[in-house]
Amino acid sequence: MSPEKASVTVRIAGEEHTIRANAAPEHTKRCARLVDDRIHEIRMQAGVIEGYKAAILAALSIADQCFQAVDELAQVRQEVASRATNLTRRIEADVTASHEKS
Repeated sequence: MSPEKASVTVRIAGEEHTIRANAAPEHTKRCARLVDDRIHEIRMQAGVIEGYKAAILAALSIADQCFQAVDELAQVRQEVASRATNLTRRIEADVTASHEKS
């Protein structure tokens, strides 16, 4: 059984859109605010630009941000795994040394 979809009305680039999604309405509104804010930023930088072009540039900007976050998360996970491995080795060495002294 699939979760019930919630409808929420959002404003993006001055237009209202009704979105049906499995996500909570607040999450959908948050996503819409991000898109709206990015379109606004692009229009401020580029001046007069057609709506669909601003939307494409906003999508590319958000996708870039997403990929950067994914790459950063992968690096952090690798660093955590490496540190955990090193700590495990040190603990095992200390336990082994402690048992040999006994």
